[in-house]
Amino acid sequence: MSLHVGASAQQPVLATENYPDAILEALQQLAQRQRGPERHRQPVSVIGPGDAGEAECAAAYAVAHALAAAGMVIICGGRGGVMAAAARGATDAGGMAVGILPEEDDSNANEWLSVAVPTGMGEMRNAIIARSGVCLVAIGSNMGTLSEMAMGLKWGKPVFAMLGGIELPGAVRAGDVGDMLGKVLECLLTQRQK
Repeated sequence: MSLHVGASAQQPVLATENYPDAILEALQQLAQRQRGPERHRQPVSVIGPGDAGEAECAAAYAVAHALAAAGMVIICGGRGGVMAAAARGATDAGGMAVGILPEEDDSNANEWLSVAVPTGMGEMRNAIIARSGVCLVAIGSNMGTLSEMAMGLKWGKPVFAMLGGIELPGAVRAGDVGDMLGKVLECLLTQRQK
């Protein structure tokens, strides 16, 4: 299992060589845990706007790639922007990306999903995304992202946020991709499978 993040013309990302040793060691510990009986069977929810900019998409790609390379499944809203970048990061790492779609079919699903789940629920599908994750990683913000964050917090899920304009009480802010990975990895390595 490789923990290297590759750059592409559409998704510029940090190479893992630029991450501090503590992050690399934590990714290795998570990868080892994910191969054993104490693995997290719930995915990490990566949430953010469908019309996100380059910075948000690059961050979503990098976070999802690193976590998927360490054995975590990524769940998202299945469409564009942050969702597509996270799905691409996960599949580029050889992992799985699950998309929970608002529509009744998968015609609007991004091409990098491993599994597309059409719900026909519209924005109510946000509750599935928030409930499904062992934790939520919010990159950027819009009303849909804020609703997922709020539900996650209400249900006692760890919520981590970066590059968003609105702060919710209880959400943990991250300054950059390395900081986000450090916080998420600490959560994943200390939290026990329920």
